[in-house]
Amino acid sequence: MLIFGERINGMYTDIGDALKAKDPKPLQFWATKQEEGGAHYLDLNSGPAIPKEERAEAYQWMVNVVQEVSELPLLLDSTNYDAIEAGLKLCKRPAIINSVDATPEKMERVFKMAADYNAGVVGLTMDKKGIPLDNDLRVAFAMELVAAADEYGLPMEDLYIDPLILPVNVAQEHALQVLEALRKIKQLADPAPRTVLGLTNVSQKSPTSICNLLNRTYLAMAIGAGLDAAIMNANDDDLVDVAATTQILLGRSIYADSYLKVFRAR
Repeated sequence: MLIFGERINGMYTDIGDALKAKDPKPLQFWATKQEEGGAHYLDLNSGPAIPKEERAEAYQWMVNVVQEVSELPLLLDSTNYDAIEAGLKLCKRPAIINSVDATPEKMERVFKMAADYNAGVVGLTMDKKGIPLDNDLRVAFAMELVAAADEYGLPMEDLYIDPLILPVNVAQEHALQVLEALRKIKQLADPAPRTVLGLTNVSQKSPTSICNLLNRTYLAMAIGAGLDAAIMNANDDDLVDVAATTQILLGRSIYADSYLKVFRAR
């Protein structure tokens, strides 16, 4: 179970302000803190803080300042593929491109870029029309992503398919549909593609008092359905403990009394 730390995102005020001021300290603080919390990758997202024409330079800056304090590999998170490519050029370890939907021209750009830079890809089960309501269509989009990965020689272990969980307070039926999609996606190829969720989306705009509970419960359910990775709060100790414990109870990790410590040390 891989944890992708979500906190270096311009949607957060401290990161947005730091990006505008070119102040590395908040980015480096969260890089270090998330690594200590158990993150295996760091997601870098400029969010709306940087104008489109400045994002390539911004992603290069973000990659450089984060790599000054952390050796964790990176997810470069943007819909601006020129910005992602600018960042990929500076990554010291193979990164992951986050993300691409099943639109043919986008898949062509992203999978070729992944091949050029030895990067992984997060693929979204949607097209330019948006997130499908029909679960079978989700899986059909996943199959298109699998086919594109195969065409460009991307190993299945480097393809992370995201079936796109929506907030439970407005789309409760999607929670079960996504679990079923996770199970079906793992059957699309041998070896199977990996799966990922933007976990915090499930609790978005729910009352603060229950957000953490929703995230923790759904993470355990999703891991049981085949989830391999989550973009999540790497500093919610109880959430990370759920990830570690679920791995033990499903037999995916070897039990030791110190398994919580071992999980964070990987």
